[in-house]
Amino acid sequence: MRLPNLLATKNGRLTAFFLLYVTEGIPLGFAATAVATRLRRMDVGPAEIGAFVGSFYLPWAFKWAFGPLVDVFSSERFGRRRSWIIGTQVMMAVTLLSTVMLDLPQQLGLFTIILLVHNTFGAMQDVAIDALACSTLQDNERGVASGMMFAGAYMGMMVGGSGVLMLSTVTGFPSTFFFVAGCLLAVTALVVLPMKEAPGPARAVATGSRLARAGREMQTFAVDTFRSFLGSPGAFGGLLFALLPAGAMSLSLALQSNLAVELGLDDDKVALLNFWTSIFSAGFCVLGGYLSDRLGRRRTLFVYLACMSLPVFYLMHALSQYGWVMPVSASDASRPAVPAALITALWVATLLYAAFQGLMYGTRSAIMMDVTNPAVAATQFTAYMALMNLAISYSSMWQGIAIEVWGYPTTLLVDGVTGLLGLLVLPWLKPLQGGSAGYTDARGPARARALATGLGVLCLAWLPYSYWSSSFGAAKPILGTLFTVVFIGSAVFLLAGKSVLGNAGGSLARWGAWIAPWLVAMYARYYLGALVGWAESDAVMAVAQTAVMLVPVVAGAILLALGTQSWHNMLSAEHPEPVAGSPYPTKSTA
Repeated sequence: MRLPNLLATKNGRLTAFFLLYVTEGIPLGFAATAVATRLRRMDVGPAEIGAFVGSFYLPWAFKWAFGPLVDVFSSERFGRRRSWIIGTQVMMAVTLLSTVMLDLPQQLGLFTIILLVHNTFGAMQDVAIDALACSTLQDNERGVASGMMFAGAYMGMMVGGSGVLMLSTVTGFPSTFFFVAGCLLAVTALVVLPMKEAPGPARAVATGSRLARAGREMQTFAVDTFRSFLGSPGAFGGLLFALLPAGAMSLSLALQSNLAVELGLDDDKVALLNFWTSIFSAGFCVLGGYLSDRLGRRRTLFVYLACMSLPVFYLMHALSQYGWVMPVSASDASRPAVPAALITALWVATLLYAAFQGLMYGTRSAIMMDVTNPAVAATQFTAYMALMNLAISYSSMWQGIAIEVWGYPTTLLVDGVTGLLGLLVLPWLKPLQGGSAGYTDARGPARARALATGLGVLCLAWLPYSYWSSSFGAAKPILGTLFTVVFIGSAVFLLAGKSVLGNAGGSLARWGAWIAPWLVAMYARYYLGALVGWAESDAVMAVAQTAVMLVPVVAGAILLALGTQSWHNMLSAEHPEPVAGSPYPTKSTA
C-alpha cells in the first residue's frame, strides 16, 4: 500500500509537522530525563550531569549557522528541505546507536561528545523542518500548526524520557537506544519518505562554488540580523530577553531528575512523573497562546513568568523544612529516610511548574515574533530561538555546579530569583507598527556603541576576576559560566560587526574577527590540563594559561575601541544618523 503524501492536505500537514517535532523532542527527553536519571543512579555527580545536559543544548544555540547551508546545499530532485530531514534523521539514529557499547559512567566524556554530534544533526533537522513549514503551511494554518508543533515536541520528550524509563525496567537500559533510534527511523520511513515537497522558487544564477555561496549568505545573515537586533527598542530588548532564563528553569532540567532519584523514586515513578509533566506542558502550551491572543502577550507573559518561580520556592521551602540540602548518593547505606511529604512536594511542585511553563512557551514565541522585523523574520527569529537555547545550556551547567556547592534549597532560591529578571525587560517588548520601516530607527548606532562598550568592560573584568577568583568561593564556577556567555556574545558581536562595518571598520574590525574564534575557544579552559597534558611541559602549560588570560583582555580592548566608532553603516537612507546635539526621531520607538 502506497503511503500518503501528508503535505497534500491541511490535516496531513498538521499531522506531519506534529510528528516531525516529536522526533525533535525524543532526543532531548532521552538526555535530560532518561540518561540523566540513569547517570544519577550510577552516582555521577550533579555537576557532571548538568554539564552533560547543558552540552546537549549547545548545538541548538548555534543552529542559525546551519540556515545558509540548508538553503544552498540542497537537492531539487529529492526536495530542498525533505532531503536534509531524511539525512539528519538517519545520522541521528546512527550516532545514537554508536553509543550502545560504551561503558558508563567510565566513558561519559566520549558518550557526551557523540551525543553532542547527534544533537548537532538534530539542530540541522530543526532548521530544515522550520524552513519546510514556512514554505508549505498556509497563512490560516500557521497558528494551529505552531501549537501542534510545540505539543509534538513535548510528546517527543515524554517518549524519550518516561517512555524510555518504563521500557528500561523490562528490557534493560542499553536496549532503549534501539527503541529511540527506531522511533526516529519510523517517522523517516512513514512520514518523510512519502512526502512530495513542492519545488521552491527559482534560484538566482549561481556564481562561485556552493561553499562560497553559503559564506556569502552567512555574511548577509550576520548583517541583517545585527541591524534587526539593534534597530528598535523592542528588538534590542528581545535580545536581552532571549539571553536571560525563561523564568525559573530548575524543574525542567537535570535538577528535577537528580532529586527524584535521590528521594527514592524508581524508574517507573520517574517515568510517570515525566509523563504527566509532558501532558500538562503540552496542553497548557496551547492554552497559553490562546489566552495571549485575547488578553495581551506582555500582560499574560508577565503572569506566567512570575508564577514559574512559585513552585520552585515551594519546593525550596519543603527541602529546607525536612533538612534535604546537599546531594545524597542513592546507594549510600546511611542515607536518611525520605519523608512521604517531601515526595508529595516534588510531585506538586513539578506539575504546577509544568503548567506554568507550558503557558509561558505558548506565549513567548509569539511575543518574539511581535518584535521581529518582517523583512528578515527568518534570520532574526531563528537567532532569538538560538539564544534561548544558549540560556537553557548555561542554566543547566551552573545549576549542576551550584547543587554540589550550595545544595538544593539555595540553588532553587537563586534559580527562582534569576527567573524573575526577564520581567524587567518585558516593558520594552512592544509590537511596532508601520511594516519593516517601523522596526528601525536612528538609535541603532548608539545601541551598537553601547553594546560594544558593555561587552568590552565585561571582557576586561576577566583579568581581575581571574586574579582574585579564589576569593569568590562557591560562586566561582557560576561566575565562570557567566563569563562563558559573555565570551560567546562578544565573539558573535565581533564577527557580525565586521560584516556591518565593512571597509569603514578598518584593521580594528579585522582584528576583532580574528580574535572571535579564540573567544569561543575560551570554553576549553575547563579542560586545559587534559588538552595540554600530552606535552608534559610546564612551558606549554604556562603559554596556554597566559593565552587564557590575554584573549579576553585583547577582545575587551577591541570592543571598547569599536564602541567609539560611528556605526553609520547600520543605517539606511531612510534613517540617516543624526548630527551631534540633535534629537533622535521618536516615531518608531513608540
